[in-house]
Amino acid sequence: MTEFDPRQLRIGFGEFLTGVTVVTTRDAEGEPTGLTANSFSSLSLDPPLVLFSIGKSSNTFEAFEAGNGFVIHMLAADQRRLADQFATKDVDRFDGVDWSAGYDDLPVISDVLATFECSREHVYEGGDHLILVGRIERFTVGDRTRPALGYFRSSYVSMS
Repeated sequence: MTEFDPRQLRIGFGEFLTGVTVVTTRDAEGEPTGLTANSFSSLSLDPPLVLFSIGKSSNTFEAFEAGNGFVIHMLAADQRRLADQFATKDVDRFDGVDWSAGYDDLPVISDVLATFECSREHVYEGGDHLILVGRIERFTVGDRTRPALGYFRSSYVSMS
């Protein structure tokens, strides 16, 4: 097996411009939880599938591993604060966030570029991550004139 310097590998991965999402679910106690992720991808139109991956060291890992579904929220460029809030550990990530219960009582954040409310379709091991595939049960598309929030070389960028 080839050995790589993890820091250099992370730098290499950072050369890929991605969108920024917040992914939400409910934990074992029914409380809303979530995280910021750029490991999102559309997967299939028929059936309608998306995927994201979560690190096994994430403090939200158990909730997503055990959950029956999740919601992908695509963020706008003016939502950096929301991205930072859901990326910060040991805070109430939903503090001050406007959200409502959606499909299967999953937390849906308001005023984002798009949401994909998903039931859990498949789960795959992916090294130090778990790959979660969701079947889209509901989706919305918001204001298409707002630029998207992106991530490139360890920094947020506006994608218009």
